[in-house]
Amino acid sequence: MKTKQPAAPKGRPRAFDTVVALDRALQVFWRQGFEGTSMSDLTDAMGINRPSLYAAFGNKDALFRKVLARYASGPASYVKAALAEPTARRVVEKLLMGATCDPSSSRAPRGCLAVQGALACGKESAGVQRDLSAFREAGVAAIRARLVRAKREGDLPGHSNPGDLARYVATVLHGMAVEAAGGAKPAELRRVAKLALAVWPN
Repeated sequence: MKTKQPAAPKGRPRAFDTVVALDRALQVFWRQGFEGTSMSDLTDAMGINRPSLYAAFGNKDALFRKVLARYASGPASYVKAALAEPTARRVVEKLLMGATCDPSSSRAPRGCLAVQGALACGKESAGVQRDLSAFREAGVAAIRARLVRAKREGDLPGHSNPGDLARYVATVLHGMAVEAAGGAKPAELRRVAKLALAVWPN
């Protein structure tokens, strides 16, 4: 008769909420950038030790990629909502106004993680820079696709160029993010948004 082998011991359950920890990491990276954030900064903010961080999220690069995805579905989710607006002008208006929201009512840092996250990174962080560049380009492509549809539906003039317009909108958005990080007030950014809309093709 075979003796029953004891069940393999199960791993200890995590004693922390991974979603909360990821949100805390997001705040740190957003405020300090990728290269300006140390592992100690992350473990202190997340309330976990290094082995737990590595086990749950991987190394610093992998954690940043998870943070970027979290950013897209959280603080930057207004982009997806804007693209669902019924007209091209409403799409652009919602995008630009979404970038002017007043962070004083929340704990969010100023500016945009995707723009500022790796501005001062060295060669060691080239992979993160590429990820952020790809993230921003995906945003431009999404705007372009929406404007191509708008032109096809007659919502944009026949002479308009959806690619150029998408790049224009993205450039204004990224510039507003830099200005916000530098201390520009929401009211000032709203005036910039209105100026950008003033030249939108009818």
